[in-house]
Amino acid sequence: MAENEKRAAVLFDLDGTLTNPFAGISNGIRHAMEKMGRTAPDDDAIRSHIGPPLQVTFAAFLETDDEARIWEAVGHYRERYQQAGKFENEIIPGIRDVLAHCVESGYFLSLATSKLESYSRDILAHFGLSEYFDAVHGSAPDGTNADKADLIRHILASEPIDAANAVMIGDRLHDVAGGKANGVPAIGVLWGFGDKAELEEAGALAVVERPSDLASAIGGVLAVEPV
Repeated sequence: MAENEKRAAVLFDLDGTLTNPFAGISNGIRHAMEKMGRTAPDDDAIRSHIGPPLQVTFAAFLETDDEARIWEAVGHYRERYQQAGKFENEIIPGIRDVLAHCVESGYFLSLATSKLESYSRDILAHFGLSEYFDAVHGSAPDGTNADKADLIRHILASEPIDAANAVMIGDRLHDVAGGKANGVPAIGVLWGFGDKAELEEAGALAVVERPSDLASAIGGVLAVEPV
């Protein structure tokens, strides 16, 4: 491979794809809603809102488009999440093997998450996953790159990869739609917070049920020329 040739790339979502963050996120949302003087949503409602940017989630839960109130709730959430919530988390069984396979295959690996980039780096380090990634990209505190389409556009502009030889891995329609907006095909996973219908309707190229199926699905999408 020529030194300046771009590598095939795999972009991984974090929440619901690499880890199960439900405990930390649900505790943070309940904390924020209580601080806002509102009743906390139930677990099913919280599950359905894991994936989009936090400001979108709190706009829905608070039933408001008042930016000041939305960002006040985000601030309460982040206060608790920074202290405890980010580590109330579990790595998905089998994911480490998938990442190791991708590295052995020579792929460029980037995290692509709407979560704050600083939290994401802490979580990868906590679970010993940092070593697998060539790049880590998430959102900024002001919401920049929280939208998956914006985030993936930023990654393609920042890293030595091409949309034509990349794939996005995620558990929600936002991952698929973000990839599609940038010409990046997506593989949906069913161990997170979305379902098969959601992922297929969004345009996922494939949907896999188990981490053990993911490596072959990635290989089926990425065209790697023989050396």
